[in-house]
Amino acid sequence: MTDHLIVGGGIIGLLTARYLRQAGAGVTLLERRQVGRESSWAGGGILSPLYPWRYAAPVNALARWSQPRYRALAEELQADTGIDPEWIQSGLLVLDPDETPRATAWAEKAGARLDIIDRDTLARIEPAVGAHADGGLLFPEFAQVRNPCLLKALRRDVQARGVRIRESAEVSHLLHENGRIRGVATADGGHIAAERVIIACGAWSASLLRELGQAIDIAPVRGQMLLYRGEPGLLKHIVLHRGHYAIPRRDGRLLFGSTMEDVGFDKTVTEQARQELERAAQVLIPALAEVPLERHWAGLRPASPNGIPYIGAHPRIEGLYINAGHFRNGVVMAPASAHLLADLVLGRRPILDPAPFALDTHASAA
Repeated sequence: MTDHLIVGGGIIGLLTARYLRQAGAGVTLLERRQVGRESSWAGGGILSPLYPWRYAAPVNALARWSQPRYRALAEELQADTGIDPEWIQSGLLVLDPDETPRATAWAEKAGARLDIIDRDTLARIEPAVGAHADGGLLFPEFAQVRNPCLLKALRRDVQARGVRIRESAEVSHLLHENGRIRGVATADGGHIAAERVIIACGAWSASLLRELGQAIDIAPVRGQMLLYRGEPGLLKHIVLHRGHYAIPRRDGRLLFGSTMEDVGFDKTVTEQARQELERAAQVLIPALAEVPLERHWAGLRPASPNGIPYIGAHPRIEGLYINAGHFRNGVVMAPASAHLLADLVLGRRPILDPAPFALDTHASAA
């Protein structure tokens, strides 16, 4: 028997395991396929919600707690594992002038630095951006991580700390008796006993809880992305325009995304989406027309109402917890989400008010 069994090996599951293990808890983590290869890997690693003023206060609360702690987390992981998560304070440049009033009001309230730049300044700091752009909004303090590297570092870190990881271990259903969790059953017919079970498997979380009569509103939303193999310096900032974003990596590669598609659990990439993304990328950054396209992939975001994740205890099954439904902002919200869940599991004073994330809160709001 394990003390704490985490179902899901993405960034939420890995960081939850890390916080629990730092407190001395025994932890086993199960992943249906490979650790860190689903939504956490497929996203862009932007350490801010896109257009944060469009999101509910609980989403921004998780992001604001996490953002100032990410650099130290990345440095600690690199020192301990030798893997660099590539935390870069590249800033976020928003090229949507109609967002200025809301962005300005949000930045003032949130205490976030915002620089309003004109066309000439934009041409100087980002000459590769298309000539159509008429200035923008620069959040210079926002950063990014290279999420595949972050996930590799987290895996190595938690294993070194003693977390037991089992891959290709799909959970078929939860084992409970007399209102108490007992463990999980796996698709290969095995049973794993546990004192506490934490569901952190993103878009797949809803199906595990449905059998308990607990409907949670988490559904997959496909996002397709492109990776260009460019040269360092083509773009300096993360650039956001009409819902599309371009993310420059340290080695010159540039991510461009992404689509929003309600197609269930289908991760197939499509030619139509590739062409649409390429057109949008070349309008925003004309030089990309001459840059090789290296890769095209898709991931499934775990969408929840208003993007607010479910974090907390099951209202009827003792010992059962959930940490899922982070939609497009799993990476930026992950440290706060994992720490908050660990606080609740361990009976510590929580870092944030847990009420907005509780399962019964979501149910009553729906």
